[in-house]
Amino acid sequence: MKIGIVCPYSFDVPGGVQFHVRDLAEALMAQGHEVSVLAPADEDTPIPEYITSAGRAVPVRYNGAVARMTFGPMTAARVRRWLAAGEFDVLHLHEPVTPSLSMLALWIAQGPIVATFHTALIRSRALQVVYPLVRQSLEKISARIAVSEDARRTLVEHMGGDAVVIPNGVYVDTFIDAQPDDRWRGTPEAPTIAFLGRLDESRKGLPVLTAAIPKILAEIPGARFFVAGRGDTGRDEAVEALGEHAASVEFLGGISDEDKAAMLASVDLYVAPQTGGESFGIVLVEAMSAGACVVASNLGAFRRVLEDGAAGALFAVGDSDDLARQVLRVLRDPLARDVYRERAATFVRHFDWSTVTAQVLAVYEMVLAGAGTPLPVHEDPSSRRTGRLLGLLSRDEEGSAR
Repeated sequence: MKIGIVCPYSFDVPGGVQFHVRDLAEALMAQGHEVSVLAPADEDTPIPEYITSAGRAVPVRYNGAVARMTFGPMTAARVRRWLAAGEFDVLHLHEPVTPSLSMLALWIAQGPIVATFHTALIRSRALQVVYPLVRQSLEKISARIAVSEDARRTLVEHMGGDAVVIPNGVYVDTFIDAQPDDRWRGTPEAPTIAFLGRLDESRKGLPVLTAAIPKILAEIPGARFFVAGRGDTGRDEAVEALGEHAASVEFLGGISDEDKAAMLASVDLYVAPQTGGESFGIVLVEAMSAGACVVASNLGAFRRVLEDGAAGALFAVGDSDDLARQVLRVLRDPLARDVYRERAATFVRHFDWSTVTAQVLAVYEMVLAGAGTPLPVHEDPSSRRTGRLLGLLSRDEEGSAR
């Protein structure tokens, strides 16, 4: 098949959706399909040959974070040219209800369209604003995928309709085969605990972890903590909050995929203290694949990845005391850690790209049944339509910030 994939978020600062799009594209190409990805990226951002840059992105507050997206009439023209040149059998859009390339492609294209929804929110003013403007276009989508039950519920509650749940993928064997590194390896007297995530996004839960660290050190003084992720403001705030305990925490900044796999294969525990806005938990799956025992907040998405606590320990969301209790319990009980790891090693196979790609291809084949190819290109949306949407979202974000 000739497959076009649209990523709404910029590869300048890659995150979960970008990694999902990249890995899906490469998994499809490995099976002989022809894939082209359209995504925002600056001119000097290194991107694979199969990605077409749609230009520079601008930061937009969304889902408790800052997403980098591109939108507007000039971007619409780039989308139209990419669609016309690609002559795709199927178009796969990610997050088509955000003001992004995916929304523009949904407005412009006709034919077999698959959409994947990643966002999990209890309520969203942004989605409430956007929905009336994209409601008619959503009818063009031939099949909907949600990466988790939480993302599916968000879709159903905010936009109606339904979706098949196909999880994010992980190259499980890459993490299984990762070699431990002495830099991050612990001992019984000095166990090691890792955290990965944006340091300046409060929903990633670094303040929850830093509040738990003194309690953990009071019981296990030799414990060492590794914090990986970008965000200078978050690092400074964490160091200030830790005070004298900051010496037990090493801030690694952004790390490579290779170092991430090695660190997860080395540490005793991986802690996921996120407080909300998580639709899946891909880093949990990576940690489980690498052999790290996981301690995670009791979010719905994390419960499902950890089989309701069978494949890892859970603690009350936002509760630093409970986090410390669970970390101490697991560190003091090697048998419990082994039980979690053994269950995790079996369960992660559900998320391997070999399984996920087969499920995505089954959706493609379903929407192509009886459909003509290639995808025709429709007239692009008017400037008035994009301008109205951007104005509404701008006002909504101002209200959300307050």
